[in-house]
Amino acid sequence: MDNLNLFLSECWTVMRQMSWPLLFGFLIAGVLSILISADYVKTHLGGRSLLSVIKASLFGVPLPLCSCGVIPVSSSLKKYGAGNGAVVSFLISTPQTGVDSIFVTYGMMGWLFALLRPIAAFLSGIFGGALVAFFDKDKPPVSWEEKEKCSCSTVSECSASNDALKNENIVARIFKYAFVTLIDDISPSLVLGIVISALISIFAPAELLERVGEGIGGMLFMVVLGIPLYVCATASVPIASALLMKGVSPGVVFVFLMTGPVTNTASLTTIFKLIGRKAVLIYLLSVIISALAFGIIIDRIPYTFFQESVSHLHGKTSASLFEEIGAVALSILLLISLFKKLPRRVNRVC
Repeated sequence: MDNLNLFLSECWTVMRQMSWPLLFGFLIAGVLSILISADYVKTHLGGRSLLSVIKASLFGVPLPLCSCGVIPVSSSLKKYGAGNGAVVSFLISTPQTGVDSIFVTYGMMGWLFALLRPIAAFLSGIFGGALVAFFDKDKPPVSWEEKEKCSCSTVSECSASNDALKNENIVARIFKYAFVTLIDDISPSLVLGIVISALISIFAPAELLERVGEGIGGMLFMVVLGIPLYVCATASVPIASALLMKGVSPGVVFVFLMTGPVTNTASLTTIFKLIGRKAVLIYLLSVIISALAFGIIIDRIPYTFFQESVSHLHGKTSASLFEEIGAVALSILLLISLFKKLPRRVNRVC
């Protein structure tokens, strides 16, 4: 019973820390969904030049798409003439971060991690896209025939209710996308991330994590853990903050923040059909190289720069009424979303 109470307390602590940054990030993402249409993205990312690779990475950084939701948009880009390089650049940069995850990273891990995440997403996207553009010849454009297999939404195009939304006013569309569509997309993985964070905080031995959570060995372990794992950019934050608080080095934690959201075993088969085997291998290799490179660089930054993040995590013992209200609001939205995902009972007439 004591462990259960401690577990629930840790989950609630994480909810308090991330609630308002996440809710505000959702709102900004809702605004972006109106300002940046799928047609606008396709217009600017068509072609096979290095500029299209850079544009694809730049466009991908603020978009709130997970490693599943990014696939239909990428397929659409391919269909409208984007080369494999631009597609891979978009596939790498987009799931790593978004406006919602940037705000949550800032709220839970401090300004330095929040600044480094979009920079790493942008540069790793360019790196992977440029490698594919140089070493791989494109397959002919393909149509997205398996779009419905991915449950996540995309910018505007892949939302099933997009046509209906156009008849609503702008404010309604923003709030519906921010607090219904986006939350429906990430609610299972976000709850899982909170649970894993609480379990790490309670049960993971700090001495063991400090021993394995540093150096190139720790980074390689995070690569092996992060690549097949399905965790969105936002849900990776509470897990990363728990690892950081347990003594794992900032560089190793950052490797997880990069590799965890980028891809997962469920999406790899679809990406394989979209861009081909050679491009997928280059894509995975570039993600690993980029993550290790950033991990090594970050571990060479003086630890004093990360003291704010660590002291911020350890110092969060009491909560304000404002944080409690945010946690309650986020909990209600998550519960509504999870309830909608429950299988419906079918009444049979005998």
